[in-house]
Amino acid sequence: MRVVRSSAEVRAALKRARAAGARRLALIPTAGALHRGHLSLVQLAQAQADYRVVSLFVNPTQFGPTEDFTAYPRDEECDRRLLEEQGVELLFTPPVEDIYPQKPRLGFEISGLADHLCGARRPGHFNGVLLIVAKLFNLIQPEVAVFGMKDLQQLVIIKQLVRELSFDIQIVAAPTVREPDGLALSSRNRYLNPEERRQSSALYRALERGQALIAAGERQAERVIAEMKSLLEAEAPLARLDYLEIVDLAKLQPLKQLSGRCALALAAYFGRARLIDNLVLEVRGEAVRELRAI
Repeated sequence: MRVVRSSAEVRAALKRARAAGARRLALIPTAGALHRGHLSLVQLAQAQADYRVVSLFVNPTQFGPTEDFTAYPRDEECDRRLLEEQGVELLFTPPVEDIYPQKPRLGFEISGLADHLCGARRPGHFNGVLLIVAKLFNLIQPEVAVFGMKDLQQLVIIKQLVRELSFDIQIVAAPTVREPDGLALSSRNRYLNPEERRQSSALYRALERGQALIAAGERQAERVIAEMKSLLEAEAPLARLDYLEIVDLAKLQPLKQLSGRCALALAAYFGRARLIDNLVLEVRGEAVRELRAI
């Protein structure tokens, strides 16, 4: 695995790779602190392309002033070892000054898609996400880019970016990877103390409760949400719920009556760890099925 640390180096390395016969290039953007969830993206990319680029960059423009940018977990040596074991061809790990030689003056207006869920709680977050993703797309020019379903709102917004800016890139969604008790893998899980970790598994049980109610015929979103909140209050008293919403998948707007493709989505704090999770369902009459990719 080759490691490059500047935009000029990554362009040169990819030019050589193309000349040597690389036909289909996959990008897996990450913030590092890699775990099995990230590695599942890398593995999925192997089936989509013959050359994989992993970017490792903690992006300051997507963190708010009170968020954990400086404390965000970093372990490049461990990340490199894991990626080498996966046979990744290229690791791009630039410093902030390479990606942002000056403070960005341009941004994105994200109409509607960022009005709820994380977008409402983290003003400016998705503008920062799109800044780095668009820059990586331009630098690396992949045929494929892989993103996880756990960050569902991010995934939907990036798909819109690709459509509206006519990037010739296939966006591949990877299913959420979970611990045996259902907790979605996250770099922030390492912030949890033992009791917080035990209670955090209730997030997935709340999602399952909502799914079961819908499968049993409930179509009123407020009733489903109330039952999910009741479970969290009983099983995770340490949780500070940030949001719990049911939104349609196309526009990410809250639903009252459930039908079509929709997402049960939540975020909660356990101590200093903010954890997010979701389930995506397709509701067609009495039939309900979970969608593990979109």
